[in-house]
Amino acid sequence: MKLIIGLGNPGPEYAKTRHNIGFMAIDKLAADLRIDVTKNKFQALYGEGMHKGEKIVLLKPMTYMNRSGDSVSQALTWYKPKPEDIVVIYDDMDTAVGKLRLRTKGSAGGHNGIKSLIAHLGTQEFQRVRMGIGRPHPGTDVIKHVLMNFRPDEWEPMDEAVSKIPNVIDCIIDQGFTIAMNRFNG
Repeated sequence: MKLIIGLGNPGPEYAKTRHNIGFMAIDKLAADLRIDVTKNKFQALYGEGMHKGEKIVLLKPMTYMNRSGDSVSQALTWYKPKPEDIVVIYDDMDTAVGKLRLRTKGSAGGHNGIKSLIAHLGTQEFQRVRMGIGRPHPGTDVIKHVLMNFRPDEWEPMDEAVSKIPNVIDCIIDQGFTIAMNRFNG
């Protein structure tokens, strides 16, 4: 089983913001894997399906970013996945738009959604797919930056990064997270 979690904020006003790239990735996976992510449980929208003989659970916490751990901890209690079967997809300001950074552990790095996960899970050791959203322009507030839409010149590289997510997950299933890191880290 793989529990794949995309972090974001619920509501149409946040749908195309930088902070919601994790939700965008889950939506892409859901479309490619034909998994309907509309069930409501764990303070989240989720869906289950099979892919390559592996049970896949896609999860979008509806608790807002800063409380993502509330939702994820409920899903973990229900599904009881092994740590290596958890993949969290989220935005990363320290990575350029269109780039991916896969990691097996680490600090929150100032990301409030990851801070919430670490606090609820009691560990920093879970697999992460960090999707680049770029740094704010000088003088732009960080919160404003993550809650703004991508600029027109950023949509193409952002779409390309989102379109890679199904291949990343396939690689994780087929060859493991370490090989996926080596292949997709940009």
